[in-house]
Amino acid sequence: MRIIVIGCGRVGAGLARGLGLRGHSLTMVDSDPSAFERLGRSFSGDKVVGIGFDRDVLIQAGIERADGLAAVTASDEANIVTARVASQVFHVPRVVARLYDPGKAEIYRRLGLQTISPVTWGVNRIAELLTYSGLGTTTSLGSGQVDLVEVETPPLLVGRTVNDITVPGEVVVAAITRDVRTMIPSLGAKLQEGDTLHIVVRATSAARLEQMLGMA
Repeated sequence: MRIIVIGCGRVGAGLARGLGLRGHSLTMVDSDPSAFERLGRSFSGDKVVGIGFDRDVLIQAGIERADGLAAVTASDEANIVTARVASQVFHVPRVVARLYDPGKAEIYRRLGLQTISPVTWGVNRIAELLTYSGLGTTTSLGSGQVDLVEVETPPLLVGRTVNDITVPGEVVVAAITRDVRTMIPSLGAKLQEGDTLHIVVRATSAARLEQMLGMA
């Protein structure tokens, strides 16, 4: 993929390294030329000096051919403007903006703009680590409102069905790994000893899930 990252701070530089390892083609944009020093000598992508929401700067960065754009500067306002220009003017397929203000993040998310709020995610993740230690969280989705957890089938659920630990809108068994095979189960699928359950759970329902699994 051809990806543009607006902002070469710690997050932008880290994102560039991660995406580079995955083989993506990168263009970094920052108004401060010295910011590119964070990329290191191994960075093989392009660098463009300028304001991220400036039309000419975006065109120079190749936005007309971009598959994705991440706006991760220190300014919420700049990130939102850049993301909206990328999405609405240049129709970039995948656009993400980092916002520090959780209130703004929720507003723009409702308008269809994909946002990441490190404040909200961090709060939810810390709370999860402090209170939901019985569940092995592998991924937090969105800003932490939904988690993907893994847990081995507890003895009290062996022989029961997926439906017994399903709560619509709160708890869903997304997949089961049995031996070396992972499958998407039906509600009537029976749970076996040794199964690893991959469960999608709303953060506010984690305690309820623990009760159903006999962990509380």
